[in-house]
Amino acid sequence: MSDNAETGPGLPPASFDLGSVRITKVSVGPSDNNAYVVTDVATDSVLLVDAAAEAPVLNDLLMGHDVVGVLTTHRHRDHWSALEDVVRTTGAPTFAHAADAPELPFPPDVLLADGDAVAVGVTTLSVRHVPGHTPGSLIVIVRGSAGPTHLLTGDSLFPGGVGNTWGDKDNFELLLGGVTREVFEAFPDDTVIDPGHGKSTTVGAERPHLAEWAERGW
Repeated sequence: MSDNAETGPGLPPASFDLGSVRITKVSVGPSDNNAYVVTDVATDSVLLVDAAAEAPVLNDLLMGHDVVGVLTTHRHRDHWSALEDVVRTTGAPTFAHAADAPELPFPPDVLLADGDAVAVGVTTLSVRHVPGHTPGSLIVIVRGSAGPTHLLTGDSLFPGGVGNTWGDKDNFELLLGGVTREVFEAFPDDTVIDPGHGKSTTVGAERPHLAEWAERGW
């Protein structure tokens, strides 16, 4: 794996080196779902974000590490279809927002709320609640000792726009307002956006298009 490489269907995982933290990104399943393994380098503790599909692939990435949990960014099945198999193999506790918990295959061990912290070894991640794509959608904030901050945005934010709200104006405005506040007003341009599908981008690359997204309504 090479630092700051991209991944995709059929490609090896990509690795992002943040000094004290490493993020491994792998594409799994038929919809190019991204699963992320966040590793605390000092302790070799890891958190899996979205056990989306292909449990054997994910379990291979987790093998030999101290798996402190599996966090699900939102309730859609393509982001948790491997959850049961991964938990059965690793014994790891699960994390999700309370609003999406009823749609998951089993109740999360830890219910997360806006601003909560998740410990991965000596690293502390934080989460932001950004509803609109689903009621309980979360963004995971990963900061290391080097490099830019990474935001694991699930299906709330992608290159080119916010996640699908299926024509619901209220949910679109809720989601756009949430990512504007929690991402574009909170983080500098070099911040990396790691979405639930496809390639990563940066806050700086997407910021100029906010007005365009608002105007088109999706």
